[in-house]
Amino acid sequence: MHSMSKFRRSEIYSLLHYTGYISVLLGIVMLVPIIVAFIYHEPHYVLPFIYSSITSLVFGVVLYKCFSSGSEISLKVAMLFSTLIWLIGSAIGALPFYLSGDLSYLNSYFEAMSGFTTTGFSMYSNLDTVSYTMDFWKGFMQWLGGIGIIVMALTVLSSSNVSIMRLYSAEGRDERLVPSIKHTTRIILYIYLAYTAVSILLFIVAGMPIFDSIFYAFTALSTGGFAMQNASIGYYHSIWIEIVAMIIMIMGATNFALHYTVLKGNWKEYFKDIETRVSWPLIILGTIIGTIFLFNTSVYGHDMLISLRYSIFQVVSALTTTGLQTATPSDITSQWEGLGIFILTLLMIVGAGACSTGGGIKWIRIGILIKGMWWEIKSLILPESAVISKKIHHINDVKIDTKLLKITGLFVFSYLVIYFVSVIIVLFYYPNVSQTLFEVASALSNVGLGSGLITATSPFVVKIVFIIDFWIGRLEIWPILLLVALLIQNSIRK
Repeated sequence: MHSMSKFRRSEIYSLLHYTGYISVLLGIVMLVPIIVAFIYHEPHYVLPFIYSSITSLVFGVVLYKCFSSGSEISLKVAMLFSTLIWLIGSAIGALPFYLSGDLSYLNSYFEAMSGFTTTGFSMYSNLDTVSYTMDFWKGFMQWLGGIGIIVMALTVLSSSNVSIMRLYSAEGRDERLVPSIKHTTRIILYIYLAYTAVSILLFIVAGMPIFDSIFYAFTALSTGGFAMQNASIGYYHSIWIEIVAMIIMIMGATNFALHYTVLKGNWKEYFKDIETRVSWPLIILGTIIGTIFLFNTSVYGHDMLISLRYSIFQVVSALTTTGLQTATPSDITSQWEGLGIFILTLLMIVGAGACSTGGGIKWIRIGILIKGMWWEIKSLILPESAVISKKIHHINDVKIDTKLLKITGLFVFSYLVIYFVSVIIVLFYYPNVSQTLFEVASALSNVGLGSGLITATSPFVVKIVFIIDFWIGRLEIWPILLLVALLIQNSIRK
């Protein structure tokens, strides 16, 4: 019997083998921005992507060929793999930013981790001057990260069903659209591709230029939030573009299993699902509170409709964990201060749907906790002999036992501990409490809504805290805790 901290040689080989596979895939996709560099006459960026691609391919092929995956991988190894691959993938994805001379390596790594984890904070000091090639790479990273690097790899990976299932689960997904995990990943990819095409067309129809439409389709559907301009979506001053963006953000934040159910014709499920019944009341309530706040403070000229327009966009962006903005970072700090920034912070912490491209605690967990509190209240009011039906509707009727309630509560507790530890560290460097609470929530929930706190000139420690928060938020805590437990056990044994 091997202890938790011990790995068999075959398990380590499997971990390195799959790491090589992902590196090869990244090396291939890094060739795509070269096409953009030629189209927009930006030859300066061709070699950085070629060198980055070659580095990734060589690294990947060596690992893939030298280490075989002879046996099925355990869930422990799958979780460790999913934990490490985001670190390695970001190190590879950072190379074009660094080799082109655009950013330092730390800032490049920050940019890549922000991209792949679909967060959206950027180290570029002026987004208006970023090249088309780099904009495409940023958007493409978020698009890849939205579906999940591992999930995309599983659509073509030749491996045992058990290994595929464990790799799928390790990336924070636990819902099957069909019995086969491989078939499930392919359905997710097909839905994602179809929605991407529809999103591009909708932006074009709304009046956005073609390249911008592709970029914002990538970053809105992936709930990523990278922007091409300092003013983000607000740059276009178009209510139609804002409406399209909100629709796409909600699509991206919605559970893929729910999308699949609706696309099969069972649209009534959407309205019955617990995630719908959590998300839409929050959107409506958040919008109402935000509108009243902006109207009363005369932020936008004491105009109710303009206040509504700004409120609903920021609320949807926060709850879907996208991070696109029509209110600029300076607006957030100066005009939304107080109740406005507080509401957005809470919505970012709540987060998006499970098995979606979004982050945060997730709607289903919030729904389970609310139901759990209600069941507890009922048990205190009703006679002891009363039988309380403890179930929720999520695609199907799901019974909620004490164990699931406990796991959900532990997840939320762990999330909040990590959140407040991060806040305390950042407060050593930035004393503005509300701004720090806002931006750390944005980082940990992979949102990217900014108030101007984190920039290219931020202290080293703050950047590292944010990078770690991006990483933890994307992996939904448990794989990270496993890695920490393994490291602690090993250090104790030594």
